[in-house]
Amino acid sequence: MENFKEVLKERTRETEQIVYAYMPQETGYQKDVIEAMNYSLTAGGKRLRPMLVMETARLFGFEDEEVRPFMAAIEMIHTYSLVHDDLPAMDNDEFRRGKLTTHKKYGHAMGILAGDGLLNYAYEVCAKAIITSGHKDRAAEAFHILADKAGIYGMVGGQTVDVQYTDKPMEKEVLQFVHELKTGALIQAAMMMGAVLAGASEEEVGKIEEAALMVGMAFQIQDDILDVTSTTEVLGKPVLSDEKNHKVTYVTLYGLEEAKRQVKEYSDRAAELLEGLNRKNEFLHELLMSLIYREK
Repeated sequence: MENFKEVLKERTRETEQIVYAYMPQETGYQKDVIEAMNYSLTAGGKRLRPMLVMETARLFGFEDEEVRPFMAAIEMIHTYSLVHDDLPAMDNDEFRRGKLTTHKKYGHAMGILAGDGLLNYAYEVCAKAIITSGHKDRAAEAFHILADKAGIYGMVGGQTVDVQYTDKPMEKEVLQFVHELKTGALIQAAMMMGAVLAGASEEEVGKIEEAALMVGMAFQIQDDILDVTSTTEVLGKPVLSDEKNHKVTYVTLYGLEEAKRQVKEYSDRAAELLEGLNRKNEFLHELLMSLIYREK
C-alpha cells in the first residue's frame, strides 16, 4: 500500500474523534475523576484497538456507525488498564507517552478511581449501544466478547499472573499464558467485535480470534524487545522497566535474537490465517504488520 502512512494518519484522527465523542462531560461534584479519566484518554497512543474494531468490520464489508460505541469502549478499557498498570502497586511509572501518568498528576487515589471510572463507563457505553442497535444480537455478543476478554479469563487474568510472578522464576508456559491474556485478549476482543458486528460467521470469527492472538503475541514480544533496545525519548515511557520491576520477558528467557525470530513466526501465522478468509482489507494487513514491527 503506497500511501499507507498518510492513510494511517487520517484513520488515526478519525478513530480518535470517534473515541472523544463518547467521553463523559466534566460536570458535577465528581468532575475531578471525570477530568482524570479524560486526561488519560486524551494522552495519545496508537488507537490500535478501536481501529482494529473498525478495520475488521470493513474486512467483512461493514461500514455502519454501530461499531463506534464499541470502538470507544475498548479504548476506555485499554486506557484504564494502563492507568492501573502505572500505579505504585504495579509498575510504578511516572511517565507514559511523554506525559505524567494519571496518578502522578492527580494523586494515587484519583488514579485508582479514574481507572475504575473508565472501565465502568465503557460498559455503560456498550449497554446503551445494545438498547439502540438495529442488530441487538450482534451488539450483545460484541459486549459479551469485550467483557470476557477484559476480565479474569482475559486481560485481568494475565495481569494477575504477571504480578504474582514478580521476583520469581517463570516457566515458558506461564510467560506465554501471561502474554496471551494480558496483551492478546484485548486485541482478540477488538477484531472479534468488528467481525461479529459485521455479521461474520462463527467459523470466520474463530479464525479472527486465532489470528488476533498471533498478532497479540507478536506485539507483546516486540514490546519486550523495545524495552531493551529503544530509548525513553523514542518510546515516550521509561525503558528497562521490565528489568527494574524484575519481570521475566521473552528477551530475558529466550534472548534477543530468538525473541525476534518468534515475532516473525507469530506475524507470519497471523497473515496466513487472515489470507485464509478470502477477504481483502489491504490497510488492515499493513496496519497489523506496522504495529508488530514498530519502533515505538
